[in-house]
Amino acid sequence: MQTKSYSFMKTRLSQCVKELRKKYGLTQEDLAYRSGVSLFFVRELEQGKTSQRMDMVNKVLNLFDYELVPQKREHAQS
Repeated sequence: MQTKSYSFMKTRLSQCVKELRKKYGLTQEDLAYRSGVSLFFVRELEQGKTSQRMDMVNKVLNLFDYELVPQKREHAQS
């Protein structure tokens, strides 16, 4: 199940980044330049193709006043 959850999160993150970029009228090149990451990184992030480092993802998200924050998962007790 963790794989499904991770896959969904990665897909949703890539959709959100793309939607935010378009909402602000930025090209992928603009986003890469303004956030200080490579164009390749932005393309891979938007396509959900690779495992992304949280600090790099946050560089992109910070441009839109968002950030990823890790949270400890609550485990159900049997």
